[in-house]
Amino acid sequence: MTGLFSILNRPIHKEKPLSQIVNDLSGIIIYLSGLVSYNSLINQMKQKRKTNMSNKKVILITGASSGIGYQTAEQLAKEGHSVYGAARRVDAMEPLKAFGVTPVRLDITDETSIKEALETIIAKEGRIDVLVNNAGYGSYGAVEDVTIEEAKMQFEVNIFGLASLTKLVLPYMRKQASGRIINIGSMGGRLTSYFGAWYHATKYALEAFSDGLRMEVSDFGIDVVLVEPGGIKTDWGFIAADKLAESAKGGAYEAAATKAAEGMRSQYSGNMMSDPKVISNAISKAVNSRRPKTRYLVGMGAKPLVFLHAILPDRWFDALMKRAS
Repeated sequence: MTGLFSILNRPIHKEKPLSQIVNDLSGIIIYLSGLVSYNSLINQMKQKRKTNMSNKKVILITGASSGIGYQTAEQLAKEGHSVYGAARRVDAMEPLKAFGVTPVRLDITDETSIKEALETIIAKEGRIDVLVNNAGYGSYGAVEDVTIEEAKMQFEVNIFGLASLTKLVLPYMRKQASGRIINIGSMGGRLTSYFGAWYHATKYALEAFSDGLRMEVSDFGIDVVLVEPGGIKTDWGFIAADKLAESAKGGAYEAAATKAAEGMRSQYSGNMMSDPKVISNAISKAVNSRRPKTRYLVGMGAKPLVFLHAILPDRWFDALMKRAS
């Protein structure tokens, strides 16, 4: 703690190089990330509990074929809930059957597929208590390099597909006079990283969508929760890095984009990122709490970076993000 205060208390002189300021801020982020992770672990140990079977819920999770969605489906099924894992690759969810998860084919960009998946669940269960909108992807690249078609696809998956499924689920929840919609956003809905303009645009949109929806459905006994992960050790970073490098080939941003992509691969290959279980634990809390928070900001770097984004001048934060990449 003394080391952190010594950094914070250093006077900032006009002649002090920006690179030194960025170095100081990077040290603060690393320190705070470790502190937040430790406190999060202690809180999880204190609050861990098993769900009583009388509180068994019917849950639909999208994007359940890998990463956060897969981990969450397994955990909620172990807690005693009736869980339906949805994704395009049904075969990838086969191992989840061992935990009681029911795999369902669902393409979030195809409304017919969405309707069929939901009808399957309602026919079997007669209700749906929780929708976890987890499906999504990140495609990085300079605004100039990314095609409008690719940009539209990110919005189609991360916003419009999510909205289509939510619209079809809401009538059932209103009829029940209860329900919970949990949207998996990102700390990237509250700050922007280098070469991530299109991806972050979708996550900022999800923040507004969730806030607006929460007000609309509160009178019907429906909760809307936003989970905002920080750095999580999944394939997401590698996919984003590959798309970044590919989009920049032969263009004006190639050198910077290649370097940033290499940095992303290095970060996601190392041990700094949080385990997906950190997010599945947060989703579990949102599912099982009588009165969940409206937001859960969790995972590596999430709280420190959102804090720094709020207090730093824009150009300082820009420099920090470019250096971190």
